[in-house]
Amino acid sequence: MRRLDTRGAIAFVDAAGPASCPIDRAELLARFHAREGDGPLLSGAAAFAAMWRAIPLLRPIGLAARNRHVLGLLERLYRRFLRLRPRLQRWLARQEAQA
Repeated sequence: MRRLDTRGAIAFVDAAGPASCPIDRAELLARFHAREGDGPLLSGAAAFAAMWRAIPLLRPIGLAARNRHVLGLLERLYRRFLRLRPRLQRWLARQEAQA
C-alpha cells in the first residue's frame, strides 16, 4: 500500500511501536485500523475502505464501500481472510526461510 500511496496521503503507524493508542494492543494487532481525517477510528473492511479512498488507483473501491451492502460484503470477506491469515503467515515464513 505504501507504494500505491504516491501522494503520501496515508500516515502509516507501526502497531508494535511505542506510540500511544486509544485501544488495547492485542485488539490493535488483531484487525486493521485506520482513521480518515478527524473521524472515528475504523477497523476491518471500513478501515481498508478509508485507506483505499486515499489512493487514486483504489479510490473507486473505497467509494463503493460507502454503500452499507458493499461494506458488509467486504467485512465478511475480511473476516474470512482473518481466519486464513495465520496459515498464510506460516506459509510465507517457510517460503522466506527457503529463499
